[in-house]
Amino acid sequence: MPELEKAFLEIEGGERVPCLYNPETITVGRRNNWASNPMPGQGVPTLRYVGANSAWLRVDLVFDTTSDGTPVTTHTGKIVGLMDVDPSLPGSDETTSNVRPPTVTMHWGDLHSFKAVVQGLRLNFTYFSSTGVPLRAGMELELRQYEPSQAFGPQNPTSGTPRPHRVHRVQPGETLDRISARYYGDSTRWRLLASANSLEDPLAVRPGTMLTIPRLEG
Repeated sequence: MPELEKAFLEIEGGERVPCLYNPETITVGRRNNWASNPMPGQGVPTLRYVGANSAWLRVDLVFDTTSDGTPVTTHTGKIVGLMDVDPSLPGSDETTSNVRPPTVTMHWGDLHSFKAVVQGLRLNFTYFSSTGVPLRAGMELELRQYEPSQAFGPQNPTSGTPRPHRVHRVQPGETLDRISARYYGDSTRWRLLASANSLEDPLAVRPGTMLTIPRLEG
């Protein structure tokens, strides 16, 4: 039997936070905004579409370190920290308060979520050592979509634009032009990869980064 793949969170920049146990369920939701103009003496008005809200993803995670006795906060603390601003992110400027927390993407085998931010979480410590060290915890994690994405179904489709159909994990020594040549047979299409993955510096792609590989239309 093949080894069960473990889910993990990929932090902006390529660092991974492994999920010690795979989730039982993943809930995804999205809401559109509609408005109407009710008038006295008239019937049901026709709705007007007034825009979309970003999607959300909710997942329950379990962390347990009773086997080695290390604090479970070693793992949960990394996720809690994703709600703090990171001045080292590209485009940050502390002098103008232009800073934000990092984005995060959930991966589990062939499942890849939209790029998101941690909107909220609830952490419950459920088991402790005799000295009070937390060894088991459950986390209710809510991610909020950060940018347009086709994860979990097409969103905002535009005729003639590329649609992702696979994901590539960057290997040591790989560059965008080499990856472009591998999938498209043309190294000059590296700009397509840079655009699809919002890469500000295409020359600094870290090994382990998951790249969306768009499919060429037509």
